[in-house]
Formats: sequence, C-alpha cells, structure tokens
Amino acid sequence: MNTTLTLLMFAAFAAGFIDAIAGGGGLIQLPALMLAFPTIPLPTAFGTNKCSSIFGTLAAIPQYARRVRFDGRFLMAALPAAFALSYGGALLLGNLHMQGKSSKFMKPMILLMLAAVAIYTYTKKTFGEANIADAHKQTRYTRAGIIGGGIGFYDGFFGPGTGSFLIYGLIRYMGFDFLTATAYAKAINAATNLGALAYFIPHSNVMYSIALPMAACNIAGAILGARTAILRGNKFVRILFLTMVVAIIARLGYDVWREMIGA
Repeated sequence: MNTTLTLLMFAAFAAGFIDAIAGGGGLIQLPALMLAFPTIPLPTAFGTNKCSSIFGTLAAIPQYARRVRFDGRFLMAALPAAFALSYGGALLLGNLHMQGKSSKFMKPMILLMLAAVAIYTYTKKTFGEANIADAHKQTRYTRAGIIGGGIGFYDGFFGPGTGSFLIYGLIRYMGFDFLTATAYAKAINAATNLGALAYFIPHSNVMYSIALPMAACNIAGAILGARTAILRGNKFVRILFLTMVVAIIARLGYDVWREMIGA
C-alpha cells in the first residue's frame, strides 16, 4: 500500500468520525483528495469523495436507530427530494465543468450563511437541547421535503458543510434536539450522496481504487463517531457542531482570501 493511499485512509477515518457526529467530514476528506491528486477534475474529486463517504453515512444510521425512532413519513417526504435535487446539483456542476466554468462564486455566500449559523447557535444557548418537533406538526412533512430538497441540491453542486447545514436546519425548522437532528441528517445525507453518485458514476467520476479503501475506513470512523455521540449526548454534539462550523468557515474564508489576492 503506497503512502498516499495510507494517508487518504487516515483522512477517511477522521472524516467518518467527525461527520457522524456533527457533519463536516468533507472538510477533511475532499481537501485530502485534492492535495493527493492536484490535477484531479473537480467532478472526479466530488464523486470519489461521495463514493467513500456514503458508506460511512449508511453505517452510522443503524447506530442512531438504536436511540432515535425514525418517522417513516418524514423520511418519505425528505429522501426523494434530497435524491432528485442532489442529482440536479451534480448535473449542473458537471455541465459547468465541461464549459470551463467554476462553482467558486458560491464560497462567499456560503461563508456568510455559515457565519450566521455559528452566531445563532452560539448565542442561543438552549438551541438543540430539547426535542420540540410537535410544535411543527402541521407542516412537518412539507418542511421535510423543503429541507431535503434544498440541502440535496447544495450537496450535489457544492457540498462543504452539508451535514452541518442539515443538522442546523432540522433543529431550527423542525424542532429536533442535536442527537435527533444528527440521526435524521445521516439518513438525508445518504440520499443526497446517492443522488450525486447517480450522476457521477455513469460519467466515470469515481476513482474506485481510492474510494473503496477510503470507504472501509470511513465506515469504521462513522460507527465510532455515532456511538460516541450517543454516549456523550446533546451537549457534546453541540460543541463539536460549533467547532466544525467554525473550521469550515476558516477553510472557506482562506480560499476566498487566496482567490481575492490572486494566489
């Protein structure tokens, strides 16, 4: 096994662990792929990343299902929308790449959105502590479709912070606590990954010799991460969630700054 693949497998394990708790695993895994293969086309980097991460996401779901009771109707509203619009986002990304265009224009906007998420979560100390989902019973399934579809498109087209955006949205607009939101986020994220892969795989945008060993490590990290989240509870998940959002802000901020100075 060469050194590059070994380092990527370590990155996949760390990504699986972090992503299973608070989202943001792509912050570790995607840059690792792009550093290892500097000339890799963006759709291939995205496809390889998603092929690896979907296995970890799927592995985390049964762990959470032992603690969180999933609402089947909620998932039936969210998952098809997440799948379909993630495919649409990946299709748009692929078309932009073929035209020589970039998705970098999204970074400043996402940066501002993540900053708002971090400020809101930090200042609202009770955010995500209790499950108040019954307060949104009348619009529960409509909201599920909107959240699934909106985040699905974002994940297929751009991606950084998808899990974190999902967790925030499920707490803010569904009234879930952190642990419940994380569990549902895994299920929706699996659908968004699958939707994107429905585009990336037929277009040969997955390096299987890299993605599959990374997937094995991502699974191990995800199982450990989910069990840690369940054991430590909402306060731990909240702290790690805020940490990952700030880390994503720092990463995107650095990218935007480099682009502004023309580095």
